[in-house]
Amino acid sequence: MELPPISEAERTPAVVALLAVVDTLLQRIQVLEETVEKLRDEIAILKGQKPKPQIAPSRLEKPPPNPPRAEGEKRPGSEKRSKKTIARKPIEVIVDYPDPPAGAVSNGYEPYDVEELEIKGTLMRYLRQRIMTPDGRTLLAPLPADVIPGSHFGPTLTCFILYQYHQCHVTQPLLLEQLHEYEINISPGQLSNILTEKKEEFHAEKAEVRQAGLAVSSYVGVDDTGARHDGKNGFCTVICNELFAAFESTDSKSRVNFLKVLRGDCQGYAINEIALAYWKKQQMPQEWVEKLSAGPLCFVGDDAWQAYLSEMGLAERLVKTATEGALLALLPELGVSAELVILSDGAPQFDLLVHASCWVHIERPLARIIPYNEAHRLAVEQMRQEIWELYRDLKAYREKPEPTAKASLEVRFDALAGQSTVYTTSIGQVLKAMRDHRADLLRVLERPAVPLHNNGTESDIREYVKKRKISGSTRSDEGRRCRDTFASLKKTCRKLGVSFWAFLIDRIRGVGKVPRLGDLIRQKAAEAPSLKPVAAVPA
Repeated sequence: MELPPISEAERTPAVVALLAVVDTLLQRIQVLEETVEKLRDEIAILKGQKPKPQIAPSRLEKPPPNPPRAEGEKRPGSEKRSKKTIARKPIEVIVDYPDPPAGAVSNGYEPYDVEELEIKGTLMRYLRQRIMTPDGRTLLAPLPADVIPGSHFGPTLTCFILYQYHQCHVTQPLLLEQLHEYEINISPGQLSNILTEKKEEFHAEKAEVRQAGLAVSSYVGVDDTGARHDGKNGFCTVICNELFAAFESTDSKSRVNFLKVLRGDCQGYAINEIALAYWKKQQMPQEWVEKLSAGPLCFVGDDAWQAYLSEMGLAERLVKTATEGALLALLPELGVSAELVILSDGAPQFDLLVHASCWVHIERPLARIIPYNEAHRLAVEQMRQEIWELYRDLKAYREKPEPTAKASLEVRFDALAGQSTVYTTSIGQVLKAMRDHRADLLRVLERPAVPLHNNGTESDIREYVKKRKISGSTRSDEGRRCRDTFASLKKTCRKLGVSFWAFLIDRIRGVGKVPRLGDLIRQKAAEAPSLKPVAAVPA
């Protein structure tokens, strides 16, 4: 549907009001059409039919030309890896010239390197001496130190299984088939046990990673995605930045759940000034604030906290608010700064502490609008251009903060978000969202270390989504916990420049040459001043 152009002289108040109504109705129709299409697909699936195919755009179109490169600049991705970093002693094989001519003499050897990989199954049989002591006791020689206690599978094989499953995303059936082709005698149950059982040391290191990352960072990015578990829908939340990534799968994605993820393994609740301030901000009745703060101030465990709320007779509608405040009050005691910036896509459960919003998500509704005439198309295009021009200037400010530019950027933002438009549903809602999240979108002006978008967070959680799509949902609680743990450790190793294979070998064998990841996070943070946490501002 395309409306005819309307000149400025014809834009009477009645016409402007009618255009706003048309804009609202057209946007609503677009939403309803998308809903109908989804329902049709669901009905087709329930009938055993195929839904409407999703046809990808043609790949035959010419890709956009690459931007010109400066003189001497290499093409992206063409940098060669330095071989000096690989410290290996080669196995030398002398190759003599076959049937040399008569009278020929040797003139040395020319090296020719060939990279090779040897993969084969090996059965190690340790013949343990059994001795009899004079007092009649029977003693058995201990196994070598690198043999995993109670396991009939060696440390290298164990690391290979973990690496293939978590790093290379090989499913358990394919991994089992691969091991059998290497003549490894292992059953599906034994493979599952290697992947999920006796991983307490890895879980403990993941907890250290989360605690250290939250303690030393000035900001963290957060996001969540679906994570089906035991036949039920759940969610996985990621907390990350340039130093670390921590994944946690739970059954919900509420604010209470997010606070519990920040809390980690601690099971406490607290009532202090932070909780009181949060309850006041959420407009909890003063009488309930006084009743809750008149009793104990510390609680250990969910049962103790719920029992206290029941004893107080707290109204059901206030239980969620009270729990959020008690969880938030505990975070400073766990090393989480009250000035920690939480960067998100705008989901309300993440709006805690000092919040920052993503510019890409705030502008995204404009890119999805289907214009219904040329004037509408030009209005959308102009608004998007103005937003990205301001974004570029904010990006330049982030790279080189200038106090004098702060006021002008704030004025430009207010002028941009304060515009009036007849397209109240399509463009007007985006401007209203910008006004509502003004402080979050302009967080970079006071905290330049915080990115303007959460692309890095979405990149991190995409790793979990890839694993979910390949291996499906988890079935056991220990399997879900292991998936979160090894996803966290693998991603953190990559951010810290640590080989995940070397990390696994070091931890399984108990060598201790690879430092604890938490210690590396603190070391990296000390070397990068921009990542250091900002001191809390006194209330």
